Amino acid sequence: MSSQNEKLRWQQASGVLRAMHLEWWMARHSHKTVLALFNLVNSGVSMALLATVALVTQEAFIFPSLGATAFIIFHVPMAQPASPRNTLCGHCIGALVGLGALYMFGLQHADSAFLAGMDLSRVGAVAVAMGLTSCLMVAFNVVHPPAGATALIVALGLMPNISQIPILMAGVLILLMHAFVVNRLAGLRYPVWASAGPRPKREEPTEPDDV
Repeated sequence: MSSQNEKLRWQQASGVLRAMHLEWWMARHSHKTVLALFNLVNSGVSMALLATVALVTQEAFIFPSLGATAFIIFHVPMAQPASPRNTLCGHCIGALVGLGALYMFGLQHADSAFLAGMDLSRVGAVAVAMGLTSCLMVAFNVVHPPAGATALIVALGLMPNISQIPILMAGVLILLMHAFVVNRLAGLRYPVWASAGPRPKREEPTEPDDV
């Protein structure tokens, strides 16, 4: 599996460089150097794009867990957690569950944990947010690890208003649009929605051998 991922990452980087007529650059550097710089440029450009939108609008189009999302969708773009379906649904679940946890523990109008400190209510909110987000992502087969960080960001009071959720999701969508352009430019069939990869098979219960 790691060999297949390495092949896809090299195809992605080399495809973009060929499209930019920079084939000579690949011949002069090792695979690891090319891939590392490819991730440097793509992750940096995607965060700069989101930060610029946030600067112009003065809205929270960028938040910490998008950094982890950027790494996943550029490093292993064809993996199921990197698909638009998993990315959008995962972050949506994390944000809504985190918001629900705030209301559950009466923290919707409280200062963030970084200003007011931790108390038992906040402990309960982050535990419910992370646990339920993990549960729902697995249950609906939309696993996206950075969404767990989104749940904590909301539950810790950094994005406590329901009006911030559409902006948060718009930031995710902008990142996915950038990933789609880059991956299709590289010649990879990055999905429009769901990954075409096989879903894990359920293990059938085995009957004990007769003694």
